[in-house]
Amino acid sequence: MAPMKLKKLVRETRRLCQPYCITDGSGFRLKHIDPADTGPLKSEDKARAKETLQMGVETLAKLQDILYAQDSWAVLLIFQAMDAAGKDGAIKHVMSGINPQGCQVASFKAPSAEELDHDFLWRCQKSLPERGRIGIFNRSYYEEVLVVRVHPEFLEKQKLPRPLVSKKIWDQRYEDICAFERYLTRNGVAIRKFFLHISHAEQKRRFLERLDTPEKNWKFSAADIAERQHWREYMAAYQDMIRATATPWAPWYVVPADHKWFTRAVVAGAVIDALASLGLEYPEVDEVKRAELAAARRALHASKEPPVR
Repeated sequence: MAPMKLKKLVRETRRLCQPYCITDGSGFRLKHIDPADTGPLKSEDKARAKETLQMGVETLAKLQDILYAQDSWAVLLIFQAMDAAGKDGAIKHVMSGINPQGCQVASFKAPSAEELDHDFLWRCQKSLPERGRIGIFNRSYYEEVLVVRVHPEFLEKQKLPRPLVSKKIWDQRYEDICAFERYLTRNGVAIRKFFLHISHAEQKRRFLERLDTPEKNWKFSAADIAERQHWREYMAAYQDMIRATATPWAPWYVVPADHKWFTRAVVAGAVIDALASLGLEYPEVDEVKRAELAAARRALHASKEPPVR
């Protein structure tokens, strides 16, 4: 892609995703973001949004190639959402053009016995991306201030010393997370966090679709309905989490998720913007390397095809 065309695409995608970017959570409220919002795009723009997404996928592939070659920055993308909000689909579609060699995906379920014997960041630290790679967390350490907060009984299983389990524990975990993300940023890990914000009504529609469509039955779990009963508690936990952990170096994108085509376009735009902000360039070749390349070229030109036996 030509440099001017790339700059234009970055500008366009930035305009699309910027309204949902939270770098200071102090005044944030979930009610500020409508889950059904499609920004400047209307329903009739759905096809155009898909074309833009495809262009975004191609651009991401190019930027990721430079990221991998430069081997300096790492990128960490964190996805959080209520069930059926479309995390898996967003990851699949937005990252469809990425070279698997330059991408690492980690999905975090209920912690194992070994994981419960460590601090709450431990299991995620083991899965951080290497330099030159994009790491994707499908759920993350943020579960520790979401599901664990909504279900305090899970905290009991973490076997923390009693004096440390106080009313301040959530604020303390927010502080620890912010410090951890600041540390990663100072060590060359660019962090972008996505909360796919689905409405209560749209989640119900998607659950019913899973029940009514045989090939989607496998996606449904009775636990999904049980968690849905805690909707208000989860929304309060998400709001507090974003307010406490949105920073300029690790912003949250609260992405409307009722329309999957728009969700994916916004996520792609945010990832492109993040990569474009890193000033990525292919490594420069020094004089010694150029001489080595010239010698290799001469040797190739001078080589002859071996005789057939």
